[in-house]
Amino acid sequence: MEQLTPVIEYLMNHKLLLSALVIFTIVLIRQFALKQIRGDVAFVSEKQRKWMSLTKNGTFTLIVLTLFILWQSEISEFALSLTAIAVAIVVASKEIILCFTGSIQRASARSFRIGDWIEVGALCGEVIEHNMMATVIQEIDLHHGNYHFTGKTATLPNSMFFTYPVKNLNFMKRYVYHNFSITVRDFVNLYLIFPELIEQIEGHCEEFIEVARRYNSMIEKHAGVDLPGSDPHIHITTTSTGEQVVHIMLFCPTEQAVHLEQLIREDFMQIYHETFSQSAAAGAMSPSLPFM
Repeated sequence: MEQLTPVIEYLMNHKLLLSALVIFTIVLIRQFALKQIRGDVAFVSEKQRKWMSLTKNGTFTLIVLTLFILWQSEISEFALSLTAIAVAIVVASKEIILCFTGSIQRASARSFRIGDWIEVGALCGEVIEHNMMATVIQEIDLHHGNYHFTGKTATLPNSMFFTYPVKNLNFMKRYVYHNFSITVRDFVNLYLIFPELIEQIEGHCEEFIEVARRYNSMIEKHAGVDLPGSDPHIHITTTSTGEQVVHIMLFCPTEQAVHLEQLIREDFMQIYHETFSQSAAAGAMSPSLPFM
């Protein structure tokens, strides 16, 4: 113990060296912990991401607290000397303060957690990490109705939570209301083909429709709102140029949405061709009436 006393006194008199040793030790421990949590798997699970985020945030907090305790006297003296320029510091650190308060707002409101799908402004993605300054997401292409990862990682400063609303899209990870439209140039009675089209859609949805109904009911109870339901919906609108637009909405598994859309488009085109090409052929064969 007597041999360690000079070393401790030396480190206390050289706080820069002690601070560097503390930071190096904590970072080394953090890297070891992160390596143990990740293991040798190729893809990190949601539980592993949560523990990795907790480890990073915990070690960052430990470093800040340790440095504050070591440099407390110097910080106090420095703070007193900054009284005259306190306002300038607040203005200069506005964004940093907003990031910290945005993190507090996120934690208090429980807007999202790691693994959730969120939309902030024009960005959509799955939350993979969040800390006191920023939130990191893996971008998802939701705006084009593809529901797949783009491979891009977006870092959102927490100050954005005061500027843009945070939309939690977590229920869309399993099932989604998938909307798409088909434009028809000719003005014909499309309602004639709806019964057969709905029958084809129900055939495609038969394997998961019961699970979809239960999941839809669960979302309604959780959100406390009346959702459109799990059955397919079809309606028609017209454009300013007289074209008809068929809008179709499905409640289906997210990973099957694009595939089901392609199958339904194929069914629509086939039914449309069979129905109206035969009608056109029959009209062409009927004798024309004389001009009166």
